[in-house]
Amino acid sequence: MVSMRLLGWGVLVLLGTACGATRPAVVKVAAEEGTGGAGPVVEVAPHRYVDKALGFEFTRPGGEWMLDETDEETPEGLVIPVVLRHPTSGAQVVLQVAPALATPTQFAERLTEGLRSQPGFSTTDPQPLRLSDSAVGFDFSVGESVKGRVAVRDGSPGRVFMLLATWPATTPTEVLRNVDAVFESVRPLPDQT
Repeated sequence: MVSMRLLGWGVLVLLGTACGATRPAVVKVAAEEGTGGAGPVVEVAPHRYVDKALGFEFTRPGGEWMLDETDEETPEGLVIPVVLRHPTSGAQVVLQVAPALATPTQFAERLTEGLRSQPGFSTTDPQPLRLSDSAVGFDFSVGESVKGRVAVRDGSPGRVFMLLATWPATTPTEVLRNVDAVFESVRPLPDQT
């Protein structure tokens, strides 16, 4: 079942991010408006990031947040276009774009079940989020040291956006506000809904 393989991949990516597996960023000069495929960008002020191919946009936090463009893709069509990292705190946000083979609620429920089956993981139940009419999400922890959040929302036509954030339990509140701001800013491009 393809949707179960996507779920499995999502759990693997989430497990990898919870354990701190990331690729180093390459620093480039920031443009006024970033576009997908342009490479990682680091800048002081927040800027809009646009990926026309996958049909999404979000606002990148300023400060120490680094953007890694990965363009990883599974045979099932799950794409991991970007990872935002805050090197000082260890927080990160991974954006995944999946084929809409299930609703956001179904994806979130399956991710919750998958995480609960992993040693050391605990999760809340999926709850509706104000990100969109169909958005759902949940919080999780890995032991006492790692916290995280997942949000799944409708994407551009035929796609679902999954946001996976992890951070050490000691992460400052300001960094967590940046994570929330990224989650709230991710949306399909207006001309692709």
